[in-house]
Amino acid sequence: MGLMTTVVIGKAVVPARGAIKAQVSIQQLLIWAFQSERASIDFGDDLDEAPPAYGVEYVIHQQGLLGCKVDGGGRSSSHPDADLVADALAVLPDVRGGRRMALLIAELARAGRTPDVMADAVPYVAPREMAHNQFGQYAVTESGTFTAGGKAHNVRYCPIRYPVTAPMIGRARRAYLEWWGALLELRHTFHAYSNLSAFEVSNEMPRQRPWQKKR
Repeated sequence: MGLMTTVVIGKAVVPARGAIKAQVSIQQLLIWAFQSERASIDFGDDLDEAPPAYGVEYVIHQQGLLGCKVDGGGRSSSHPDADLVADALAVLPDVRGGRRMALLIAELARAGRTPDVMADAVPYVAPREMAHNQFGQYAVTESGTFTAGGKAHNVRYCPIRYPVTAPMIGRARRAYLEWWGALLELRHTFHAYSNLSAFEVSNEMPRQRPWQKKR
């Protein structure tokens, strides 16, 4: 089953000019960096002095001291804040999904989407195959035998499939919560270092469990 997503609808993000920074959510910042600025993730060690197990805090702190991102030569020019966002993703901790989650977040941000949580999905069964005749659509059946009371009986039955199952819904929602947790990690990071030149990350987050009905 492939990645299914839903569209994020929101206001366009514009970098601030001057002393006052633009207020954005972490999700808006990601969409701006990867969709508008076309940032890309570089998993290489751009900072030669970084220790082997350096984390996002080290990268952001060092680049904040420099006032810019060290150019590794593999990326086109983009806004310095977009580079910081991409680098924060490049060192996303393994506990938050590491590189796999970083790539997923970037892919969804470029498309302006969020993971599908199958909010209205319910488990159900359906005929394995459908066919048409002059009377309309019908389920394709097969013939077989079963034994009861020591006698064999010829029967016709309809093979079924499971388009949506409870485990499928559960996996989709666990994946969403992992994505949400990674965004929370990034939000905490930018709150702690607050070194974006044009943006200030707000507390706003996507709904943690959008499949639950609002009260």
